Amino acid sequence: MKSIPKLIRRFVGIMLFSSVLLVILNFALLAIYTISQMPNSYPWKTAEEVADLLIQDENGYRLPKDMTLELKHSNVWAVYIENATMRAAWQTDNLPETIPMSYSVSDIANLTRGYIDGYPTFTGETANGLVVLGYPKNSFWKHMWPSWDYNFIAHLPQTLLSIMTMNVTLIFIIYMTANSRLLKSVKPIVSGIQALPTAEYVPVKEKGLLSELAVSMNKTSEILQSQNRQLQKKETARANWIAGVSHDIRTPLSMIMGYAGQLESDTHLPDDDRKKAAVIVTQSERIRNLINDLNLASKLEYNMQPIHLTKQNLIAVVRQTVVDFINMDIDGKYPISWETDETLTVCFADIDKDLIRRAVNNLIQNCINHNEQGCRIFVRVMTKKDLYMIIVADDGIGASDEQIEKLNHAPHYMVCDENTSEQRHGLGLLIVKQIMAAHGGAAHIEHSSYGGFSVKLILPAQE
Repeated sequence: MKSIPKLIRRFVGIMLFSSVLLVILNFALLAIYTISQMPNSYPWKTAEEVADLLIQDENGYRLPKDMTLELKHSNVWAVYIENATMRAAWQTDNLPETIPMSYSVSDIANLTRGYIDGYPTFTGETANGLVVLGYPKNSFWKHMWPSWDYNFIAHLPQTLLSIMTMNVTLIFIIYMTANSRLLKSVKPIVSGIQALPTAEYVPVKEKGLLSELAVSMNKTSEILQSQNRQLQKKETARANWIAGVSHDIRTPLSMIMGYAGQLESDTHLPDDDRKKAAVIVTQSERIRNLINDLNLASKLEYNMQPIHLTKQNLIAVVRQTVVDFINMDIDGKYPISWETDETLTVCFADIDKDLIRRAVNNLIQNCINHNEQGCRIFVRVMTKKDLYMIIVADDGIGASDEQIEKLNHAPHYMVCDENTSEQRHGLGLLIVKQIMAAHGGAAHIEHSSYGGFSVKLILPAQE
């Protein structure tokens, strides 16, 4: 059962891929968020810029107008504390009333790392004092005690890797736990599906997450089993019927042919009666050939016809069949041309000699049956790569594209030939196809290059 391990590997692969993708996504989001927060260091830089731009003259301290407008636009107040007096020597106009004007060393320490009256403060140094900027409440959060354990920082990569490993392991455990029941339910259903083409009945336990599917599988399997049994009964009955009818017809048919032959050769009978007897003989022969074809087709279909494969020269077998027809064509109405390359004299293949001759015989006879006005018949044996091909073609009336398509893909049990008053049973081409299938080959029907009908028999070459 290769499908279940493959399914498990697929689940595990998806899980691992999802975990890795999740970790990468988390790191990417963390990096993006961190980068987006990087500009928030600007309050410190602004405080340093204010400290650099703050000018002292005879009138005291003043700040350039553009910087003053920038602070006012951001709703930021500022105060300058001198080192000597520890008092505010300068402030902006928007300084809140709750902000003290004198400071102690501890006040300086607190505002540097924290807040004044809830306002987050940021400082910038000058030669003689400290510039303090106060931003609106709740605009920034300041970490009051920014100290980290050294070992924690030093081992941070290993810690992150351990956390990531634990996360992946936890995801794997959750994933496998959640899917274990599904996998248990899938396995018997897969076994049942694989058993369907083999016509085996494998009942699937109707429980688990896929119990409804298991019920449908069992019903489908039962229906198929029932249909197979019915089909076998029908096919057995059909084969027995054909065999029985063939056996029952042979004896009376032999008597009819015997007596009709005697009447045909009786010189004391009038000519009209002798002609009628000859018609009886001819039609009886057609019935006998039909019975033989039915028996052979039935045996080939059910593998009841023994195939005796022997190493034979395919060219010699086909040529002998052609010679037999040439000898029978007394009036020269159906001349046969042997078009096999003269340099090709040997084509050894494992074949049943009698069946191959029967196939070629049927094809040549087919050319004769469908061209009552006569035609030329062309027979050729050729090789192509690791295949042998027997081609039987004629320059007769041929067939339409639709007819050839139907002959290639439809059963040939009954064919009504509109060009003749006789009904043709159509088993000839079916038997040819069955013989080719029994040899591991194929038969292809197509237009002839001579303007008529052509059949190509394909056989595997001798290794």
